Amino acid sequence: MSHVTEIFGSKVFNASVMKERLPEDIYELMQRAIKNNKRLDIDVANVVANSMKDWAIENGATHYTHWFQPMTGVTAEKHDSFISPSGDCEVIMEFSGKELVQGESDASSFPSGGLRATFEARGYTAWDPTSYAFIKDKTLCIPTAFCSYGGEALDQKTPLLRSMEAIDRQAVRILKLFGHENVTSVKTTVGPEQEYFLVEKDTYDMRPDLIFAGRTLFGAKPPKGQELDDHYYGSIKPRVMSFMHDLDEELWKLGILAKTEHNEAAPAQHELAPIYTTTNIAADHNQLTMEMMQKVAQRHDLVCLLHEKPFKGVNGSGKHNNWSLSTNTGKNLLDPGETPHENAQFLLFLCSVIKAVDDYQELLRASVASPGNDHRLGAHEAPPAVVSIFLGEELSEILESIEQDKEYDGREKTQIKIGVHVIPKFPKDTTDRNRTSPFAFTGNKFEFRMLGSAASISDVNVVLNTVVAESLRQFADELEGASDFESALHDLIKETIKKHKRIIFNGNGYDDKWIKEAEGRGLLNLKTTPDALPHITEKKSVELFETHKVYSEIELKSRLAVLLENYIKVLKIEARTMIEMSRKDIMPAVSQFVGTVSETLNAKRSALKNVSCGYEKGIIEKASALLDVMCEKTSDLEASLSAAKKIADTQEKANYYRDIIIPLMEELRAAADELEVICDRAIWPYPDYTEMLFGVK
Repeated sequence: MSHVTEIFGSKVFNASVMKERLPEDIYELMQRAIKNNKRLDIDVANVVANSMKDWAIENGATHYTHWFQPMTGVTAEKHDSFISPSGDCEVIMEFSGKELVQGESDASSFPSGGLRATFEARGYTAWDPTSYAFIKDKTLCIPTAFCSYGGEALDQKTPLLRSMEAIDRQAVRILKLFGHENVTSVKTTVGPEQEYFLVEKDTYDMRPDLIFAGRTLFGAKPPKGQELDDHYYGSIKPRVMSFMHDLDEELWKLGILAKTEHNEAAPAQHELAPIYTTTNIAADHNQLTMEMMQKVAQRHDLVCLLHEKPFKGVNGSGKHNNWSLSTNTGKNLLDPGETPHENAQFLLFLCSVIKAVDDYQELLRASVASPGNDHRLGAHEAPPAVVSIFLGEELSEILESIEQDKEYDGREKTQIKIGVHVIPKFPKDTTDRNRTSPFAFTGNKFEFRMLGSAASISDVNVVLNTVVAESLRQFADELEGASDFESALHDLIKETIKKHKRIIFNGNGYDDKWIKEAEGRGLLNLKTTPDALPHITEKKSVELFETHKVYSEIELKSRLAVLLENYIKVLKIEARTMIEMSRKDIMPAVSQFVGTVSETLNAKRSALKNVSCGYEKGIIEKASALLDVMCEKTSDLEASLSAAKKIADTQEKANYYRDIIIPLMEELRAAADELEVICDRAIWPYPDYTEMLFGVK
């Protein structure tokens, strides 16, 4: 265990390193800036930069970079060396406060949704001192925000930091009303569970669809999938365990609190879960986790797949976003305590979340919208596209008693008796866990389970922070002006429950009956990305984000454009990949197979009289018919892609891809997958599902 404690955070310029290396007054100013979101002046930044540079060089770094998160879903970095010229053919190692605090990048080459023209290239990166710098690949990485020349956010971190300030302001207002004068800040915390698949690199290299699209565009279901539930929490295979050990070490060096690892439900699927931390740091850490998963996998001749649905017919991968609120005094505001029915403060914060999720369910759905996640949501393995909240029996009964002005008797914690004397009894939780709910209360936090595995957690938490901030703002406005706080508080909680209880559902979210019931309650069922995204720029959404200074209207419009363009581009790449695989590999292989069987048929007829040759004739007939279907659907898909080019409006084009392109892709796949089942394994051009899902030993 000493090895772990020695390496943990060894590549991070964290608080303990700062305390050791910075002058005491500079260290105090730095900590104050981190805790209270205060700016550092340039003199302080110069001292910090010099110390940071010395530490980085001692740990093998030769370059530095402003590490940021543009609207591509992945991170970006431009490396500069520490060297500066000094005299004749000599250099010194320098790094100034200005270089630490601000950088410049070409903004025109990143998605901007029309915010920047191609010739308007200037963009700026700005240091986020609340997220520690770290060393990766001999480079000092400085977490930064990224904005345009005009100050508009071009990244995912800037809105996240703004949203954290918004909920901080409103939560502190509420806590002052409860007499907590010592609370100066409230931060949201997140622990994102990360699901992923591991496949053999040799197998991956033979699949153009995995290379270009991250998922299998063709592939028949194997004889065995996850039906026996034997992979979930099962014994971890040696190569996978070796990968997990190496991954843990790399993450621990970066100060990432990797805690739990196990096999997931589908074959070749696994999960990693960290301990929760402050939201912007959690977002940085999750981006690093995904990057490290892919790097470490390569060392083991494996490939890590982060797509939401890499294999049809088995579970896809999600990312469960465990979200809560904590004060600077260490209080979790979503912890109900031993007697939640007597905890008015907890109930008010609980109601703020219930109200927020109900009022802005469309924004929460839009925050997880992507072409990959469309394959997963509602597929009886993940929450449906309908947003609802699970509270469990006890909290639901408490809220019902408040709404009806009835006394709540409370529940005694019963002991669970297993029936084996050697196993100790333990207290039963007051609520079960609901794995089918999109938004479930799990004891002292909410678990938002709709997020796809490949996505950044920033967009989801921007929305969560902002919508809850709006509920708290409305609550604070009402309570601050009340003559009788206790009475006003009771009435507010009661009315909030009454108005927003439709969003609470404790049953099976996978049941089709729930979808009908949800629609009857007036809840939205936004099944696809083009259905969900337009809600981003509705008047209601613009007012919300502008009120809390998280997004301007122009920033929202740019993000809508970026997301719609991404949807179109992803599907275009998938369709073009299918056409290429179909024309160059699958159809020629099937034609060759039919030819071989035909030769066998003719040989049998020549050699043997009165032989029916039913197998050969059946195969030739069925394969030829399916081959004709493939040829037709490939041509139709090609023609439809050409037609899509003529559509100028981005929303209309996204709808076209959803309504025309996707069904054609599914029809083409259906024919190919049926052919895979009847063709000779030796002649099929790609590794099949059995090889991919069960190939890692």
